[in-house]
Amino acid sequence: MSANGLSFHHPVAFWLGCALITAGVFAHLPMFMMGEHTHWQMVGMPMTTEMWVGMGMIPVGLALAAFGLMPRLALMRQALHGDRHVHFHIADGVPLNAEHWKLVIVLVIALAVDVMKPATLGFVMPGMSLEYEIAKPTASLLALVALTGTTVGSVLWGRVADLFGRRAAILLGALMFIGTAICGAMPTFEWNLAMCFLMGASAGGLLPITFTLMAETVPSAHRGWLLVALGGIGTSAGYLLAAGAAAWLEPMFSWRVLWLLGLPTGAIIVVLYRFIPESPRFLSNVGLESQARTVLRKFAGASADGDGRVEASAAIERDDAAHPGAPVIDEQHPVSGARTLLRGRHAPITWGLLVCGVAWGLANFGFLLWLPVNLTQLGVDPKAASALLAKSAVLALPGIAVVIWMYHRWSSVKSLVVFIALTTLALLAFSAMGFAGLRSEPATVVATAALLVSISGVIAMLIPYAAEIYPVHLRGTGSGVIAASSKAGGILGAGLGVMGFFSHFAWSALLIAVPMAVSAAMLWRSGVETRGRRLEEIQDALAG
Repeated sequence: MSANGLSFHHPVAFWLGCALITAGVFAHLPMFMMGEHTHWQMVGMPMTTEMWVGMGMIPVGLALAAFGLMPRLALMRQALHGDRHVHFHIADGVPLNAEHWKLVIVLVIALAVDVMKPATLGFVMPGMSLEYEIAKPTASLLALVALTGTTVGSVLWGRVADLFGRRAAILLGALMFIGTAICGAMPTFEWNLAMCFLMGASAGGLLPITFTLMAETVPSAHRGWLLVALGGIGTSAGYLLAAGAAAWLEPMFSWRVLWLLGLPTGAIIVVLYRFIPESPRFLSNVGLESQARTVLRKFAGASADGDGRVEASAAIERDDAAHPGAPVIDEQHPVSGARTLLRGRHAPITWGLLVCGVAWGLANFGFLLWLPVNLTQLGVDPKAASALLAKSAVLALPGIAVVIWMYHRWSSVKSLVVFIALTTLALLAFSAMGFAGLRSEPATVVATAALLVSISGVIAMLIPYAAEIYPVHLRGTGSGVIAASSKAGGILGAGLGVMGFFSHFAWSALLIAVPMAVSAAMLWRSGVETRGRRLEEIQDALAG
C-alpha cells in the first residue's frame, strides 16, 4: 500500500512489461532510420526480423504490465461478490489544496497526451496518402478505423477502470500509447490501419477515466468547474501539441515522426504515475478500506483549532453514529453489469445522454466536416471558407469560459440542456438558410460561430456530467459508454458522408437537429442536478 492507494503488487512484472514494450518499439527504429536515405519513404520495404520480434514483445509486455498492476485478485473477488461493506467518512468538504492541484495538473497532461494522439490524424493523412499513393476515400479509412477504435476503447477501458481501478486503467492506456508508436515504421498502409485501431482504443479509454478519477477525488464544491475546465484545457492543449509537433518535426522527419511521438508522450504518463492516486471511492467499493483511508488522508489537508494544528483527515476515522450528518461513502447497491445503465433508475438519463452523444458525433464529424464544402452554397468563396471557419473558431473561444461559469455557478444539467438547445437552433438556422436560398456571409459567420460555441459546450459538459451521475461501481463504464456514443455518432457521420448525405445541406442540418432536440427534452425531464452535491447525494436524488 502507498499514499496513492495501491502499490504494484508485482513490481518486477510491471517494470519488465514496460521494458519489453519499450524494447519492442526501439526494435523498429533501425528500419525508420534507414529511411533517412530515401527522404523517410519506407513504403515497400520488407519487414525485418527485428521488427517482427519487436511486434511480439509489445503484447507480451502489455500482459506482464497488466499482471503487475492488478490488485490482489482474492480481495477483489471478495469485494465484488458483496462480502464486505464499507461505510466511512470522507473529506468531501475541504478546500482545494496542493494535492488536489497536483492531481489536476497531472490529469491535464494525461488528457493532452490522449487528445494529441488522434489529433495527429489530420496532419499525417496528406503525407501518408502521398507515400502510399492512395486516394482520399481510401485515406479516410484511417479516420474511420481510429474512430471505431476510440468507440471500442471507451467502453472497454471504462469497464476495466470499474473492475481493477482507475489508476491501473490510465497506466495501461499509456503503455498502449507507447506500443502503437510503431505505426511510424510501418511500410504498408494496412499495418497503419491495424495500429491506428489500437491507438484509438487506448486514446478512447483515457478520456472517460480521467474524468471519473477527477470526479471521485476533488471536493464536491469544486468538482463541476474543474471537470469542465479539465476537458477544455486538456483538449486545447492536445490539439496545440499536435499542431506544434507537425509544424516543427514533420518537415524534418516526415509524417512518420508524429506516430513515433507515442513513445515519449506515453512515457511521460508512466513517469507521472506516482502523482496519480487511486480513487478512494473505488477502493472503498471493492472493500479496500485501509487503502481508501490512506488516500483520503493525503487529500484531507489540515486545519487549525484552539490547541494548534490538527489534521482534518482525523474526521475520516470518526464513527458514523457520532457524526450522522457527515459525508459518507455508502455503496449498498449490488455490483452489476453495464446493462444496469439502460434500465432502472439510471435508464432515462442514460438514454438522453446517449442520444445527445450520437447527435453530437453526427454534427461534429459529419456536418462540420463537410461545412467548408457546403459554405459555397451560402455565398462564401471556396478560398475564403477556411478563413471564415478560423474567424468563427476565434469567436467561439470565450464560450468555454461561459460553459465553466454556468456549470459551476448556475446549474449543471440546465447548462447542458441550454447548450444542446443552442446547437439545435444553430443547425435549424443553417437548415433555414439552405431551404430559403439565403446567401449572406455575415449570417453564415454568426450561424457558424454559434454552432462552434454550442457544440464545444455540449462536449465539454457531456462526459463530466456522466462522470457525476453514475454509482461508483459503474462510473467508469457509464462515462465510457457516453464517450463511446459520441464516437459512434462520428462513425455514422463518416459513413453518411461517404454516401453523400451531407451534400444535402439543408436536410442534413434538419435531420441532425431532431435528435439534438429530443435529447434536450429527455435530459430536461429526467436529468438530475449535480452542482455542489456530493456524489452519494446525487445517487440519493436519482433513487428518489
